[in-house]
Amino acid sequence: MSDIPSVSVRCAVYGAPPSDLLDVPDDAVQVSPLRPGSVALDSLPDATLEEAVVAAPPGSIERRHVLAQALRALRPGGTLDVLAPKDKGGQRLRGELEAFGCAVAERSKARQRICRVERPDAPIGLDAAIAEGAPTVVEETGLHSQPGVFSWNRTDPGSALLTRHLPAFSGRGADLGAGLGVLARAVLSAPAVEELTLVELDRRAVEASRKNVSDARARFLWADVRSVPLSDLDFVVSNPPFHAEGIEDRALGQAFVAAAARMLRRSGTFVLVANRHMPYEDGLRAAFRSMTVLADEAGYKIIEARK
Repeated sequence: MSDIPSVSVRCAVYGAPPSDLLDVPDDAVQVSPLRPGSVALDSLPDATLEEAVVAAPPGSIERRHVLAQALRALRPGGTLDVLAPKDKGGQRLRGELEAFGCAVAERSKARQRICRVERPDAPIGLDAAIAEGAPTVVEETGLHSQPGVFSWNRTDPGSALLTRHLPAFSGRGADLGAGLGVLARAVLSAPAVEELTLVELDRRAVEASRKNVSDARARFLWADVRSVPLSDLDFVVSNPPFHAEGIEDRALGQAFVAAAARMLRRSGTFVLVANRHMPYEDGLRAAFRSMTVLADEAGYKIIEARK
């Protein structure tokens, strides 16, 4: 993925902190795995940053991992500003930072808890938190994964359902929002598939999927589906996300539908799985010649659309 910039990194920012709540210096380097092209947080050298700004993720294992990595990369006395919604980890921030040996200044604004600390000379428990949130192989699934990745320690039921209803594809295709590669492994079981491009926004999932999908026909793109220049494909599969920054965003899944239509050649096939309540049908009818529901069960629907 991205290397550390040749210039010295003074401040690193993780996530997308609201600009009206936390100041992000102009020279800050983005280290979020959800920002294609960004630097990996764990690649920053120890005790070198002067500042770190973190929009803390909601999952407790991932959040402690990120906080520990930020403290590891800060020089002693360096400043860490971190915030999270009160109902998505914000109420735990103070205790988690204090557990690392930090003295915490805390305030609340706009349903967010905002904490500022200076890195102590000898933080407590960083190695354990970093190890707990590090890449791993999940025993239950046998897949390489990492806390924070979508459905990181279980097979998502929508993807599991779709793997049971996949057509036997042929030619060139793409898996949009490929995650850990669950769908890709099923697609590549068809010998007539010539090439499959896994497109995924989360760097951690891309790195895991490279290990989970060893087929030579697979290509991997760390990118936003909405800006990927793929074209003339024979097929596209997707289990599109419908949350952004922890909030339901139906337009996100609809953008996946539009992206699939743009990528497919005439008579190409798009197969997706979605929660039953997601309103994708109008977009599919507008962009595709035909649409068929292949399955509707357990709260999910599988739709096949032809260009």
